[in-house]
Amino acid sequence: MLKGRSLLEPMDFSLEELEDIFALAKEIMKEPAKYIHVADGKLLATLFYEPSTRTRFSFEAAMLRLGGQVIGFSEANSSSAAKGESIADTVRTVGCYADLIVMRHPKEGAPRIGAGASDVPMINAGDGGHQHPTQTLTDLLTIQCDKGRLDNLTIGICGDLKFGRTVHSLMKAMSRYKNIRFILISPEELMIPDYVRKEVLEKNNIFFEEVRRLEEAIDRVDVLYMTRVQKERFFNEEDYVRLKDSYILDAEKMEKASKDMIILHPLPRVNEIAVEVDKDPRALYFEQAKKGMFVRMALIMKLLGIEEGSVN
Repeated sequence: MLKGRSLLEPMDFSLEELEDIFALAKEIMKEPAKYIHVADGKLLATLFYEPSTRTRFSFEAAMLRLGGQVIGFSEANSSSAAKGESIADTVRTVGCYADLIVMRHPKEGAPRIGAGASDVPMINAGDGGHQHPTQTLTDLLTIQCDKGRLDNLTIGICGDLKFGRTVHSLMKAMSRYKNIRFILISPEELMIPDYVRKEVLEKNNIFFEEVRRLEEAIDRVDVLYMTRVQKERFFNEEDYVRLKDSYILDAEKMEKASKDMIILHPLPRVNEIAVEVDKDPRALYFEQAKKGMFVRMALIMKLLGIEEGSVN
């Protein structure tokens, strides 16, 4: 039972609980009209201290499609944070008005602080370079829908593995499934952090291989997870400029990939995937974004304790 719970990182829910969310998301995908009034009278608050398009719109669309309503802000300067209000006080206040709170924040751990002060469920929509659990739900659902499984997979992750919170969340979540192998593709400066290597990979005896070139791995993966080099995570502009074009997936590289490999990307894309790849049937990143709305609809229903298909 997930009613009243918070989602701060992927490990907060058991595999069985995740499967329940995925099953509900698939049902919503089949018959969305069945769910258009289940959250009537419910209110979602979005506290976005950091810019977002897909995650914020996806949550807002999810709540509206369930019949609920949304309040919130899309940047810190438009909230009382600009006056110096603490995260805990903001959350405690907003919880007086809303049934569920979604927070994105540039500082690691901020949503956990908020959850400690909240009387309503809290969802972490991304905290710094740390975790992004609902993107991970989106990734897992997309893989499961295409592959029919979440075990016995070789996953290539390419680009910014150091600062990429979507990468860290995905690796942590996938560590619980059987026979998962990772091929980690990045420049030396953007390799996975030591804590992910030790606490996720080595602790769980997960096979992983680190390579420097995409061409070394593309023919050996079931899933290729591309990421952008994130300008906002760099303190040094010169380092960003030097690394931003390190890995670009194009039609030529795709010729080396297997016929049933799939490409995922948390978006936004800059230039790490050439536009020509979009028409390849293996490119699922826009379908992935769409599934993100459905899995968030399912998550909202579960945390609010809304029964499937019943008007609240």
